[in-house]
Amino acid sequence: MREQVGAWIESKRIQGLIVGLIVINAVTLGLETSGSAMERIGGLLHLLDRAILAIFVVEIGLKLYARRLGFFREPWNVFDFVVVGIALIPASGPLAVLRALRVLRVLRLVSMVPRLRFVVEALLRAVPGISSIGLLMLILFYVFGVMATGLFGSKFPQWFGSIADSMYTLFQIMTLESWSMGIVRPVMEEYAYAWLFFIPFILVATFTMLNLFIGIIVDTMQSMHSAEHNQDRDHIEQVVHEDTLSIGVEVRALRKEISALRQVLSAANLSDRDT
Repeated sequence: MREQVGAWIESKRIQGLIVGLIVINAVTLGLETSGSAMERIGGLLHLLDRAILAIFVVEIGLKLYARRLGFFREPWNVFDFVVVGIALIPASGPLAVLRALRVLRVLRLVSMVPRLRFVVEALLRAVPGISSIGLLMLILFYVFGVMATGLFGSKFPQWFGSIADSMYTLFQIMTLESWSMGIVRPVMEEYAYAWLFFIPFILVATFTMLNLFIGIIVDTMQSMHSAEHNQDRDHIEQVVHEDTLSIGVEVRALRKEISALRQVLSAANLSDRDT
């Protein structure tokens, strides 16, 4: 019974229905932020929200019934459980802020779509490499921040008056948001050779370091693709090997039967000759 319930709730038809409900719920949650929509169909939106939440609760309950504690061994199941559980907390009084967390139900779409799940898993696996790059960028920002404070702090204290101000300004420059007309050109009016500081910083921070983030994520995704490919290949080879062994066993058994049949026929022929 449990296996049948688990197979049914995990079937493509039911999972497709859940995905559709998540999309509908995302639309209703967005409409609830509109005052005019709430005046017109506010009751219907609340009813849909509660009905969809009830279906999510039933889905999680059936999965728990089918898998028991094995349900919590898969991280995505834990994620779904937490997201749906947050929506069940009464959002009143001091917990009213939790009402805004209902929108987290939309994130269930990530756990339901395999390709989205793959991307998120790749990002999580890339965290150690990203952390190393982030630490390197922090060191880079600190070094350039100290230099910028010493070079430009006296004339432009609003941008480079302290190390913190300098690092924030350099972060803005790294994003290329108003970096030329907004910051660098005014600085160059006072310090004509300031471009010798800012251009190398942009080349290193923007065009090199940020691309390292992309490179790590892409490399992680390629590694995961290769691991999946190798796993599928090993599975196919194992299946072929098992099939080959079973065919060999059947062939040997057939040979034995043929040999026994030949012996029987030979014995029959000999008896006929004797008679």
